[in-house]
Amino acid sequence: MRNFEFGKRVLDLSETQVMGILNVTPDSFSDGGSLYANSKVDLDTVIAKAEMMVADGASIIDVGGESTRPGAKAVSLGEEIDRVLPVVERIGREIDVVVSVDTSSPEVMVEAGKLGAGLINDVRALGREGAIEAVIETGLPACLMHMQGSPASMQENPEYDDVLDEVTSFFKHRIAQCEAAGINKNRLILDPGFGFGKTVGHNLRLMNNLRPLAVSGLPLLIGTSRKSMIGTVLGRSVDQRLAGSLATVALSVMQGASIMRVHDVKETVDVVRMTQAVMMETIENNEGG
Repeated sequence: MRNFEFGKRVLDLSETQVMGILNVTPDSFSDGGSLYANSKVDLDTVIAKAEMMVADGASIIDVGGESTRPGAKAVSLGEEIDRVLPVVERIGREIDVVVSVDTSSPEVMVEAGKLGAGLINDVRALGREGAIEAVIETGLPACLMHMQGSPASMQENPEYDDVLDEVTSFFKHRIAQCEAAGINKNRLILDPGFGFGKTVGHNLRLMNNLRPLAVSGLPLLIGTSRKSMIGTVLGRSVDQRLAGSLATVALSVMQGASIMRVHDVKETVDVVRMTQAVMMETIENNEGG
């Protein structure tokens, strides 16, 4: 057992958990705009999608109001608040699931915490002014992601002497900074940031070496779902990357990943369960099958 507290809920991270992606943005790379009607977030559609993901096996729903795809433009704080907080509030009220908030904005972190969020998932690793203090105020755990550059320019020409060493060093540095500010490192989760300032070669090296990235034994969150690394390797468009995404899920589970952040929850849950069954050499409720 490796129980991890997400606000009022507890998940066992010794078993890989599945996080469903709920983008309330008009321009995300894979599903942008799908939860909009008349240029506004359609809350009923959002809740229906969240309910379906939970029914399919998601234990965490990740709500994001700012696209961080390569070349994405920043949104105003007001727009992010308008997109995210009503969704967090309603999911928290109506669905039994951990709500993660994909944000770098301290104001959104604090308000989401008040509405029942259980995790702060920050692609900028709490790098914005006031972000660390906001996490401390909420009392919530936080996921620190590695990104070289910014979403607007991160894929222009990413370079590393050794991507594995540099991502590992980044995690050590940020963990130390968080601890110095008053965040217990056991409240942190780490995300290598696949596709965030990295070439396909960088991504593949990281995927093949996940265990060293779990600095201080902290949980790893892996997000490879439908990303361009899969499209480049397989020559597939965004809507044809399920098989490649699931391959990275199996590889991640085998290397100890604690959370898989995905678009395709049902299929991912099946792969997680099957991979873990093989790893444990057991087949639950199906002896001799």
